[in-house]
Amino acid sequence: MNMNDWKKRLDIVYSTNPDYHYQEEGLKEESTQPKEKQLLRVSLDKRNRKGKAVTLVTGFIGSDDDLEELGRILKTKCGVGGSTKEGKIIIQGDHREKLLGILQKEGYAKSRII
Repeated sequence: MNMNDWKKRLDIVYSTNPDYHYQEEGLKEESTQPKEKQLLRVSLDKRNRKGKAVTLVTGFIGSDDDLEELGRILKTKCGVGGSTKEGKIIIQGDHREKLLGILQKEGYAKSRII
């Protein structure tokens, strides 16, 4: 660990021992559930976006890398931009029906529009 990385050790007051090593809490990454068991919800959102509509895909349980990969697939197949953050996939525009079809073809059978 970088000795200047103070954000990871905010709760430590001070140590005078030169051989002391700060222990990071083991944040284990969540394992990704199989596609058949994922319950993804596709919805339209206009809040806090200056009236612009975006399609949200929520409910993904798994690692951030798998979420990024699914987001990349959805953005590519819809031909639009978007992002993945905080466990959500944000696709620009109203693509609920199209995304639902893509998710079901990819194997996410329990996906639904809310």
